[in-house]
Amino acid sequence: MKSTPTLTGMAALVIAVGIAVPTSAYASATVAGAEVDGVMVVSGNTCSWTGADASATPPSALTVDRATINKPGGNLTCGGGIAAALNNNPGFTFDDAAGTATTDVIDLTGKQSFVSCRYKVTNIVWNREGTSRKYVNTPFTATKVSGSFLCPGSFSAAAGEASVVFR
Repeated sequence: MKSTPTLTGMAALVIAVGIAVPTSAYASATVAGAEVDGVMVVSGNTCSWTGADASATPPSALTVDRATINKPGGNLTCGGGIAAALNNNPGFTFDDAAGTATTDVIDLTGKQSFVSCRYKVTNIVWNREGTSRKYVNTPFTATKVSGSFLCPGSFSAAAGEASVVFR
């Protein structure tokens, strides 16, 4: 069925751009000017956002306010008729010496037409590009936690299909 691969791609896309830590409460304070943008292309569909609020700047551990990613407060958009939302407040820990960042958990829901799928993924490692604050994902697999029988039980994303930029 055509919608299933698209939903899989959407879920991978949102997970990869989601950048998350455990579902603890978001730090109420954000640092002025600390923002993050994200993008991913899967199966020809692109999801992206810009200007999400972060609680700190790298290399400090930080969280990102999902309300500034998800609509209506944020500007997360996806192609291919996909709607997506993060279910937790995204976050990162950084290892500047190794040039990596790690997310603990990403929890997201994707919807296309009448089909809704929820996925979680743990311990995604992101590689920094040079000395910038742009990071690209390493391969990961997400597992379905709820949703339609039309949703795949899991899906994998290849290295480099997503990126996040801290500014």
